[in-house]
Amino acid sequence: MGNNIKVSASIVLFKNEYNILQNTINSFLDNCLDSVLYLIDNSPTNDLQNISTDPRVYYIHNPSNPGFGTSHNIAIYKSFEINSDFHLVLNPDIYFFKGTIDKIIHFMNSNIEIGLLMPKVLYPNGTNQYLCKKKPNIFDFFLRGFSPLFIKKIFQNRMESFQYANHNLNSIITGVPYLSGCFMFFRTSELKKVGLFDTRFFMYMEDADLSYRFFLNSKTCYYPEVVIYHYYSGLTHKNLKFKLITIKSLILYFNKWGWLKNLI
Repeated sequence: MGNNIKVSASIVLFKNEYNILQNTINSFLDNCLDSVLYLIDNSPTNDLQNISTDPRVYYIHNPSNPGFGTSHNIAIYKSFEINSDFHLVLNPDIYFFKGTIDKIIHFMNSNIEIGLLMPKVLYPNGTNQYLCKKKPNIFDFFLRGFSPLFIKKIFQNRMESFQYANHNLNSIITGVPYLSGCFMFFRTSELKKVGLFDTRFFMYMEDADLSYRFFLNSKTCYYPEVVIYHYYSGLTHKNLKFKLITIKSLILYFNKWGWLKNLI
């Protein structure tokens, strides 16, 4: 492999819908010539192994399924080995158009203090997803994930403030404490300094943890001049199993960063 890899990327797979995943892969490959894409497949079988024949794609079957962040770390270490300039953590249900990555790279090269960037994220129908957030606290997470609708209405202004819904989301915002793991565009040199995903998180909150470490040690950025589309399954709200995983991750997060901070 040559030394001109500008962008490496990783997608963690688990029994994904073939067509949606293929669109995600193609979105990245159509954008990046000097690139490599790692598919870390946590599925019990390797049925997705032949989803792409592009030589830039490397498939790694990882059926032990150690979790979202731990699996992305496998690819991030490889990005260090090949000296890529940037690494993209990408969900398997994202798509975007040609020129997207070039515009991000141009912006990052013009703003070298930025270590982590997330673009504007829309649903496929064009409505906004509020995926840049303030530093999490237990009260806001309880409001969003577990409280009844009438309680949500009482605290609507607080909820909107937490997810920047009361900001102009067509303008660049720097210093965002929490950027979504669906599309995390890292400057690799900063990633080496800040560190990788905390492997104690199986799923959920690992993006909040890593974002906050970038917030403290580098600079984070919400960059709405680039748009991506995210199907977003919302498993936490549909399934008791995922609610329990979320609760465990929240306990890990607040044990690490404090339970009583930022409650007001």
